[in-house]
Amino acid sequence: MSAPVSEAPSSLRTTRRAGLIDQVIEQLRTQITSGAWAVGERIPTETELSQLTATSRNTVREAVQSLVHAGLLERRQGSGTYVLAASELAGAVSRRVAGARRLDVLEVRRTLEVGAARLAASRRTPADIALLRELHADRQNARDSGDVDELVVSDVSLHRAIVQASHNPVMIDLYENLVDALQENVRFNVAVIAPGDDDHHALVDAVIMGDAEAAAAEAAAFLDALIAGSDMEDGAVALDLEVRRGVE
Repeated sequence: MSAPVSEAPSSLRTTRRAGLIDQVIEQLRTQITSGAWAVGERIPTETELSQLTATSRNTVREAVQSLVHAGLLERRQGSGTYVLAASELAGAVSRRVAGARRLDVLEVRRTLEVGAARLAASRRTPADIALLRELHADRQNARDSGDVDELVVSDVSLHRAIVQASHNPVMIDLYENLVDALQENVRFNVAVIAPGDDDHHALVDAVIMGDAEAAAAEAAAFLDALIAGSDMEDGAVALDLEVRRGVE
């Protein structure tokens, strides 16, 4: 026996509503992945989004909640909703890295960056070379000035440029989704345990000169130094925290 005719409209409304939510999700996701809404930026309110998408606030609320679950957005009580990551992968990586040991993060960086340096030395273009020289100079200036915030930014930019010079789109995408989650790891490295004489000159020079093995070796060398020091520094940091608690 077929279902009563009276049930059909309810089913049709459910299907259409789900379709609207999917459409709004896709519109919001596009705003995020395109960079129109940058990571850390507060997005429009539900009322504003409802007007912009010509849908109900309930539809917008469900679409936003879906992207919260996906790790792209974050609700902040009393403040609004903010962009947390530029892609679902970046959101997942960010959540995973947030609670990871420094050593584990460094080992992942080593795996990606050593291979990227080798490829970059083989594939760098004149434009890549010009950018690497510029970013290396920026990093050196930040290091000489003692500005840790600027050093973190310039360090990340330089490593990003080396990965981009690999011209491997999958590696670039993986690194881009990883590196935003590594800011605090990089900050700790450059501020606390980076070797005092490390300015990345040999690494950049090897990439520019097209020496793939030297580039890989240089990338491995400074990361191995960080890895070797990470356990010692973790212990020192833990001891320092215990001492501070005792003083308090």
